Amino acid sequence: MGHDDAELLSRRDAAFGAGAPLFYDEPLHFVRSEGVYLYDQAGRGYIDLYNNVPCVGHCHPKVVEAITRQVGVLNVHSRYLHESAIELAERLIALHAPQIETMLFTCSATEANETALRMAKYLTGRKGIVCTNKTYHGNSDLVSHLSLVGTVQPESAHVHAFPFPDSYRPLEPGLTGEALCEAYLEKLTDAIKRFEMSGVGFAGLIMCSIFANEGLPDIPDGFMARATDIVHKAGGLVIADEVQAGYARTGCWWGYELNDFAPDIVVMGKPMGNGVPLAALGTGRSLMEMFRAKTRYFNTFAATPLQAVAGLAVLDVIEEEGLLDHVASLGGRLKAALQERQSASPRIGDVRGSGLFLGVEIIKPDGGREPDRERARWLSNRLKDLGFLTANAGAYENMVKIRPPLVFNEQHAQSFLEAWDTAISGFDF
Repeated sequence: MGHDDAELLSRRDAAFGAGAPLFYDEPLHFVRSEGVYLYDQAGRGYIDLYNNVPCVGHCHPKVVEAITRQVGVLNVHSRYLHESAIELAERLIALHAPQIETMLFTCSATEANETALRMAKYLTGRKGIVCTNKTYHGNSDLVSHLSLVGTVQPESAHVHAFPFPDSYRPLEPGLTGEALCEAYLEKLTDAIKRFEMSGVGFAGLIMCSIFANEGLPDIPDGFMARATDIVHKAGGLVIADEVQAGYARTGCWWGYELNDFAPDIVVMGKPMGNGVPLAALGTGRSLMEMFRAKTRYFNTFAATPLQAVAGLAVLDVIEEEGLLDHVASLGGRLKAALQERQSASPRIGDVRGSGLFLGVEIIKPDGGREPDRERARWLSNRLKDLGFLTANAGAYENMVKIRPPLVFNEQHAQSFLEAWDTAISGFDF
């Protein structure tokens, strides 16, 4: 870092408290953005392959114009009639499966996930929530209890975990196909039964629809639909966290479409406002109205005219620019290109994901699929030096996470692949 950045970092530590997280061994200082690019104070452009917030590109002109116009006309809380928020809800409902009939807006997915958990508990009259052992759904006190349950933090009376489904590192060596699916379903069933035995009772299951934080694992065929059946037979609700999976990210509008299951509640977040804080929960009308009658829930800064026009502009851009088909097509080609490179290095264990959300698993070259977190971190830092922003992530922090704005194009992809080849050739890969 230069002297100015070192001074800025010192000021940051004093203002925020030391320990506030930053990416990369040498942090980046950005001052402007456009499309897929972020620019530092020296004017160098970096292609963004990580951030899920600017899903239609940084500073998209249509979104900028919409929020600029609205903030100069009207912006009030949600307890007045205003057409744009209603229109946003109607358009989102039309994009979802038939069981999703109503919307509740929040400012963050943490709030939306917490509200979803409250709904499940109110409807069922029970308190037990099941999640995976490597999940993440937000930062509030309630939602944070779901993170890394059974691995980093212990299960509690109201939160139980089961191992996330994964064909690459199965529960037992040699388990594949139907047998592997059954093994994971048994773990889910056991977590539910323990609630029943304790008297807490089972309220619901919450999962990212594509297990993004777990590392985009290849899920055994049929697992999600069968897990949903198990939850419903036990009297619980299925909550699909679509914050990373949704908004055309995988080449489908929603991750639950990709993995073929029918959630009772869906949660959306980061991409919705392209930088304007906006999140939402969708569910059936009877469940929503029961919740509203019990809580009289409102959110001062949610469903405002400003948020609504930002959300509408994002939907307009996705539809008008044909980004759904673009993501499916380009994402498939980029994944195939990375898979071609897999055989060139024993350190590349797997390439997985869908659309423009891909992960490259970095392992130790001993044939045992042991995760190599440090080498993945090194690779992410090397790609940053070459002008491409990724991060090491996943359950073992050994997956290079590739998640660019949806306007990422063929030329950007080719440039990234060239940088990838340079990066892995410059070290012991």
